[in-house]
Amino acid sequence: MPNCSVLVVEDDKSVRNLIVTTLQANDYSYTSAENGKEALSKIETERPDVLLLDLGLPDIDGIEVIKELRTWSNMPIIVISARSEDKDKIQALDMGADDYLTKPFSVDELLARLRVTQRRLTMISSNVSNSVFHNGKLTIDYSAGCAFVDEQQLHLTPIEFKLLCLLSKNVGKVLTHTYLTKEIWGTSWETDMASLRVFMATLRKKLEAKDNSAHYIQTHIGVGYRMLKVE
Repeated sequence: MPNCSVLVVEDDKSVRNLIVTTLQANDYSYTSAENGKEALSKIETERPDVLLLDLGLPDIDGIEVIKELRTWSNMPIIVISARSEDKDKIQALDMGADDYLTKPFSVDELLARLRVTQRRLTMISSNVSNSVFHNGKLTIDYSAGCAFVDEQQLHLTPIEFKLLCLLSKNVGKVLTHTYLTKEIWGTSWETDMASLRVFMATLRKKLEAKDNSAHYIQTHIGVGYRMLKVE
């Protein structure tokens, strides 16, 4: 399986060189950018598979890059940032980032995250289901990659959509935190658990915003989540 192409957006030359050297040593194709405007231009013209994004860019904040990108692309975004506060991570994930690594980061962890992302990309492109799921007013078109509540489309991030699909394919079954994090990120680190709570909260809000009469997702404290069957 060939490695995916990666765009590294990092204004710190030493960190950028570390990431690029790691990618090169592991046979990834890559390109780099030093600021947000250059990054958006390269994404549009070169169409990389994955974005590694620093938040503290010299021209525009990385959060704005995520926000802009999510208006027209679902490409995976892995944030690599020195910002370690929960509010920064939550904001990045809410805007549409798929993962968040805090500097200083482990090269092995970065490579593990890239492998998980690559497997997810391969799965999406080669194993598309043609079925459509219905539960109450909720409809999920797996092949089209979209979901609707009462015929109104839900604007979901890639992670939110995958979580919704996992829950829908196991209606009535409690999916543990460990199972969900491994399915999404391939790991079950503490940071994954925090990210899962954020994504599940935003997914639930989006569902309830379209249909507040039904509760589709039930939380089992300390265990996991399940989708309820809605009549």
